[in-house]
Formats: sequence, structure tokens, C-alpha cells
Amino acid sequence: MKLLALETATEACSVALHVDGQVLERFGIAPRRHAELTLPWAEQLLAEAGIARAQLDAIALGRGPGAFTGVRLAIAIAQGIALALDRPLLPVSTLQVLAMQAPGDASHVLASIDARMGEVYAARCVRRDDGLWDEQGAEVVIAPDALQLPDDGSRWAGVGTGFAAAEGLLATRLQARLASVDAQALPRASDVLKMAVPAFARGEGIAPELVQPAYLRDNVALTLVEQQALRASR
Repeated sequence: MKLLALETATEACSVALHVDGQVLERFGIAPRRHAELTLPWAEQLLAEAGIARAQLDAIALGRGPGAFTGVRLAIAIAQGIALALDRPLLPVSTLQVLAMQAPGDASHVLASIDARMGEVYAARCVRRDDGLWDEQGAEVVIAPDALQLPDDGSRWAGVGTGFAAAEGLLATRLQARLASVDAQALPRASDVLKMAVPAFARGEGIAPELVQPAYLRDNVALTLVEQQALRASR
């Protein structure tokens, strides 16, 4: 199995390649350089592994939520490669990918990314028997002082830049419920592969044109509709 994975939804830029059980990765904190780095890194990994694009079985990607331009970039690049090769895509939640950064003994994770404008993206995740994560409820974009955890006594690991947003308000509010906090954690393409490899084995790849980004903010979707209407009127 040969899969290429992209994760560009945050300030981190990450590309990873899975070749028959072996994983190669490029990862860097590179704000505003994702478009410059992503394809060259992918080509470097393919060259390092000694395989051609045509040998890829599928393309995996983080579908967001995250920075609008970063989410769009990963989808556009993945769609371009997949359409050229007639290969399926494997989109996964960036928040579930982020949850992979939690400590190995954590059973409950609150994954959160700084969404700017006084809000955070967040998802509550519960560990499955295979070590991956199921989301408990819907992904949200929300003010840090409005986010709640289930009142069931569970202790949670907090991961992601959402815990550093608004001067650490989320971590402060939920301090009594958090077993640990890593406010520096960022999603990685190698963790995209941890979800995408079993998904591909289950036959869950989809046609490139069917991939939907997770923006969460309604105003972003509205802007896209307005832009399409504007283009159509020209």
C-alpha cells in the first residue's frame, strides 16, 4: 500500500508517505509558506522512497477545520494529483488528527485549534480499541468561555493551539477537568496516515470531486457562494 498524505490546515505544513508499512515525513512550522513547500516536499518523499506518483494507491488529507487557505490548499493539491492519476481521496478530520498528539494513556481528548476572531475549533474525542479516536458530538467553532465538557467526571487531555488562544482561557476554565494540556501540539501528516491506512484497507476512498472541506464558520461558506455568484455574473 502506497499513500501520500497532506496536512496544511494550521501554521504547520506536513507531508507524509506510507510505503508498505514504512512512513517518511516532512514537517515544519511555516506560516504562509504552505503553497511553496507542499508539492516540493511530496516530490522529495517520493524520490527518497524511489517510487513514482503513478504508483500511489490513494491520497489522504486533513480536511479541516483550520485556516481557510490551508484547508483549501490541501484539498486542491490532493484533488489535482488524484484526478491526474484516477485515484481516490481519503479525507480525515484535522481535529481527530490532532487528537493523536495526546498522551498514550489518555482515553478522552479535547482537541482544539485557535480559530482567531476570539474563537476556537474543538472536538471531543474518545479513544477506540484500535488506538484511534471517535468524535463525541459534533466539531464546533466556539468562544473558549462557552465550550463545555460532559458532566461525567472524566478527565481529559487537552491538545492544540486552542488552549493558548485568548491568553489560555480554555485551559484555565477547564483546569479541574484536564489531566494534561499541550497547547503547542499541531496536526501532522504522519497521523493523517494512521487514520487513512485502515480506511483505505476498508475501501473507504472517495472520488476527488466529493471531498468537502470542514470550515465550520457559516460566513466562510457564504463568502464562497457570493464569490461563485460574482464570477457567474461576469
